[in-house]
Amino acid sequence: MLITGPTGSGKTSTLYTILSMLNSEGINIITLEDPVEYYVNGINQSQINPEVGYTFASGLRSILRQDPNIIMLGEIRDQESTELVIHASLTGHMVLSTLHTNDSMGAVPRLIDMGAQPFLLASTMNMVLAQRLARRICDKCKMAVDTPEDVIEKLRDDIKSIPEAYIKNIDLKKIVFYKGKGCSHCGGSGYKGRVALAEVIQFTEKLQELVVTGYNLGEVQLELKKQNFITLRQDGIVKALLGLTALEEVFRVSQM
Repeated sequence: MLITGPTGSGKTSTLYTILSMLNSEGINIITLEDPVEYYVNGINQSQINPEVGYTFASGLRSILRQDPNIIMLGEIRDQESTELVIHASLTGHMVLSTLHTNDSMGAVPRLIDMGAQPFLLASTMNMVLAQRLARRICDKCKMAVDTPEDVIEKLRDDIKSIPEAYIKNIDLKKIVFYKGKGCSHCGGSGYKGRVALAEVIQFTEKLQELVVTGYNLGEVQLELKKQNFITLRQDGIVKALLGLTALEEVFRVSQM
């Protein structure tokens, strides 16, 4: 499982949330990070130190000798770590890591570019999640705003392509967006906290076949429609319609 996104998009926090959910007695979880950002009881965590030759690649080799059930690698950075991660997955280990790509669809081409063999990649990929963090509108001073009609018209195509499951509780006859007016609770900013925008690809048998045969983007998009896939931008629009974040935030964080 891979999480993609730029620095500061919450990748590590999401990884640790998943590890905390998986952490139980009898499960051997080992992490290899640079640096260790959270400390969790029951998880064996280690930090790389290139000065003494302890890199992601050499550390991963050492980890595999300790019979882990779950491995968390801070980041896939080069061809060597890519190959080791794939081979670890092939031998039955659950591997979680991060990758620097703009979106979830870019993960496969990026890994192939780093030397991954498509037929091995197809056998090991389970899920790719791309995420961004947007500022959450302050609940104490949230208010509806007048959005220019030309902006709403530009968004209608995005909204029409969002699967019904995500917008069934939203009244689209009158599209309304929100912002924070600014108050003492949020320090006058209009925002309090963060909300995650995400897009998720699950690698079904069909998608695995497409990885082997060249990962044609047109065919991939057709398959993703069957998964009710939505893009980061569409997820942001849904959350803006629900009043969780402002439309300006969606545009800011979803720019590719």
